[in-house]
Amino acid sequence: KRSMIAGLLLLGCASALGGLAQETAWLLASRALEGIGFLWVVLPGPSLVRQLVVTQRLNTMLGAWSAYMPLGMSLALLCGPLVIYLAAPAWGWRIWWWLLSVLAAVLALLLALKVPADGDLPSQSNQPQKSPNHDSNKKIISLTLRSPAVWLMALTFAMYSGQWAAVIGFLPSIYAQAGLAAGYSAWLTAGVASVNILGNLLAGVVLGRGAQPWVLMMTGFSAMAIGSMLAFGMTTHPVWQYAGMLVFSLMGGLIPATLFSQAVKLAPRADAISTTVGWIQQWSALGQFSGPPLVAWVAVQAGGWQLTGWFASACCITGAWLAWQINHLRSSEFTTV
Repeated sequence: KRSMIAGLLLLGCASALGGLAQETAWLLASRALEGIGFLWVVLPGPSLVRQLVVTQRLNTMLGAWSAYMPLGMSLALLCGPLVIYLAAPAWGWRIWWWLLSVLAAVLALLLALKVPADGDLPSQSNQPQKSPNHDSNKKIISLTLRSPAVWLMALTFAMYSGQWAAVIGFLPSIYAQAGLAAGYSAWLTAGVASVNILGNLLAGVVLGRGAQPWVLMMTGFSAMAIGSMLAFGMTTHPVWQYAGMLVFSLMGGLIPATLFSQAVKLAPRADAISTTVGWIQQWSALGQFSGPPLVAWVAVQAGGWQLTGWFASACCITGAWLAWQINHLRSSEFTTV
């Protein structure tokens, strides 16, 4: 709770400073602070959800939690341009940053008021503790990094996030090259991003009903491969291409929700959930960082976006293989090697 409140306050301050920026260096520095605040908010989230939610609702609520990225991206694409357009010319984009700063502060206040202190939380969602929380941070980190399940989940998330961030991030450029107006481009991109939320929620529901995690991940990666090929390689009809993008994002949403659910269950110990999620999140960020440049390089070499589907398919095949390996790990191997 303290980490999330501090992260939201840091996000708010960094956004406010970014809105005052007069130089690029200042703007980038504020974005770096926002990145730190972002991690302080998202890394403890699944662990806190685990403590607040009864076991029967855990998968459903983790599915809802995993939708934070597509939800935020969709709202930014839809609301950001509108706010900037309606703002006074002297404010422009700055008003959007200041509004986000206020929103972060409000959320920090609500979290402080509504979420009980750690000592008052239910005992791990009615689940027994795997071990007492007496070890040093160094030992917990070491235990996390020696877990094969943690590494497999982290690499799987990287295979998902790299291609999703690349495809969604380049959609406005692809639409612009096709001659589509900027206003339509934002709405269409937001539509593709927002259906990912439905996949997140669907995964939470079906996991709660006993679905096998590896089946959901295999389904998600298979659908992403088919959707990306339909969008970039199998047809030039815009309606079918957009349908492929919707399938790519919708069914891909099964993957992050399933991985967050598995991170809670396959962490080496109860007090290592945050470090497990942290390592998975870092590899997710690495995928988001490396995926777009790789797709851009492929597009430059090919002279267009026609090979993007093959890049996404390669990520899907690797991700499906990793998901299969997670499924085949024996329970005794979930701790250390």
